[in-house]
Amino acid sequence: MDSSNRPVALVTGASSGIGAALARELARHGHDLVLSARHREPMDGLAEELRGSGAAVTVIASDLSVAGATAALVQELAAASLDIDVLVNNAGLGSFGSFDRTDPARHAEIMQVNIVALTELTEMLLPAMLERRRGKVVLVASTASFLPCPNMAVYAASKAYVRSFGEALAQELKDTGVIVNVLCPGATATNFMAVAGGTPSGLQAHRMMSADAVARIGYAGMARGQRVTVTGLLNRLLAFAAIHTPHFVTLPATAKTLARD
Repeated sequence: MDSSNRPVALVTGASSGIGAALARELARHGHDLVLSARHREPMDGLAEELRGSGAAVTVIASDLSVAGATAALVQELAAASLDIDVLVNNAGLGSFGSFDRTDPARHAEIMQVNIVALTELTEMLLPAMLERRRGKVVLVASTASFLPCPNMAVYAASKAYVRSFGEALAQELKDTGVIVNVLCPGATATNFMAVAGGTPSGLQAHRMMSADAVARIGYAGMARGQRVTVTGLLNRLLAFAAIHTPHFVTLPATAKTLARD
């Protein structure tokens, strides 16, 4: 990476979708980038695009579903003398289907990426931010974090962890100069559902947002220092309703919406 005075942002899950869109948005606002995801080839293409806009970009292939991958990623950052000013924990996995019919190995991958790797990477990069008394941590959760989701039980529970962790951490760090923002997208036009083994329901299709729109809203929320950013008016209304409606009402409706088997 070329040396510059631009802040450096690390985006995980940066090969496509919301991660790639967030990388573009960060570059547009004057950040250099470190892109990390399982697959290097799409990140190489994105890196060339971002370099064309004036950003310095480093690409690090890393499979965060593997134990120890976060430590190896941080070691690569140190070896390249990269100090991270903005950490975007975007990498995430999901799965549609009832708990008992889902491969336990998939559940393990979801928990490793969505919970363990996210927590470890925050834990490893936070001390330097605190020492400099500046930095930003973005944790990508989901509107699924606001209620239990039958047929996506482990995914929704993992995102509830992300939101709870992020909100608590934001309070702990409120006087340190480090901002923590939890980004909660709803249904987004990415390959997430296809990889997770599902297709959008009617409601999900109706509130589907582009990854670029999610990234713009997410960056604005981070820049304002928001604790939680829910993307889009309809998603905000649904999140509010999920919090204030009894589970005996929301659980059957959610199960029907997410039914895949």
